[in-house]
Amino acid sequence: MTTSEATSARLSPADAGLVHDPELEALGRLQRRQWLVFGALVATLVGTLAVAVAVGSVSIPLGDTVRILLGGDGARASWETIVEQVRVPRSFTALLAGAALGVAGLQMQTIFRNPLADPFVLGINAGASAGVAIVVLLAGTSGTVFAAGLGWLGDLGIAAAATLGGALVGAIVLAVSMRVQSMVTVLLVGLMVGYVVASLVTLLLAVSDEIRVAQFVTWGFGSFRGVTWDELRILAPAVGAGVLVAALTTKQLNAMLLGESYASSMGLNLRWTRVVTIGSAALLAGVVTAFAGPVAFLGLAIPHLARAVFGSSDHRVLVPAVVVMGGIVALIAELVSQLPGVDSVLPLNAVTALIGAPVVMAVLLRSRRGTQGFVR
Repeated sequence: MTTSEATSARLSPADAGLVHDPELEALGRLQRRQWLVFGALVATLVGTLAVAVAVGSVSIPLGDTVRILLGGDGARASWETIVEQVRVPRSFTALLAGAALGVAGLQMQTIFRNPLADPFVLGINAGASAGVAIVVLLAGTSGTVFAAGLGWLGDLGIAAAATLGGALVGAIVLAVSMRVQSMVTVLLVGLMVGYVVASLVTLLLAVSDEIRVAQFVTWGFGSFRGVTWDELRILAPAVGAGVLVAALTTKQLNAMLLGESYASSMGLNLRWTRVVTIGSAALLAGVVTAFAGPVAFLGLAIPHLARAVFGSSDHRVLVPAVVVMGGIVALIAELVSQLPGVDSVLPLNAVTALIGAPVVMAVLLRSRRGTQGFVR
């Protein structure tokens, strides 16, 4: 029993109602604010998703879009194909990818206790790209999203290869982090491992034909376009599983924030926590890379943005926060990249860099605590 509870127990019910605990009141206000912010973000996500489905290079009246989404017929058959087979899958891909990369970035920043850690910086995306390259380039097959056309089993194999590639790089970086004290060294090792893996991919490209090389380069820009409903049936459960692992390990991740010695004294199995966290992050980053390419900056920026908005480093708050905020940011990036009403499409990674880099710089420069990667 806390001091405030013991005091209230000794007072009459009327007097107990007059006792105020400033800390409890402040916590209550913070929680109410967080719920309001989260509700506003969910509404924003729904609105952004609706806009992403409604707009594109082809102008389709809003009424026809709504009728098609409700199962009716549009004024033109081509509009039905665009909405059902292009815009809706593309929008859900962006939502899932943003959520996945946001959670993976949060896990990496926590497990490595470094604000600059994310799957891209630590080389996990490079490992996932190598897995895709090995399967697709050596198989000699290519298609819409660089990996399309292989069939359901082929798509599943590419997702598995990307996850394994990312997990292998993550394991190497984790092993290094357990033997050195400097987090800068860990980041540099991650970058170097990423470069080594990228060089191996370059060697594969050197012996591939020009068409596959061009497709791989285009795929490397990142894109939420072209993902089919069959591929979403792989992407969505994989992202759901990775996010579920993160949600179930929030207690362990919170303990890691206080230092490994404290976490160990609390009975936390550090090795198992690291393995599970790296595995989950590799799954999230790998499956997104398999179908959308190596999307940069979302995993780095979104956790910082969530900490700044919610004023908390509690993973019980941050995990759902980065899921929603990741979806919003990814959908906005997709809307910007597709230039509504214009046939041109901007490289997705260029747009995510324009969004993500200023967010990271602003958070790190505005808060001394932010430079440590966590807002208390």
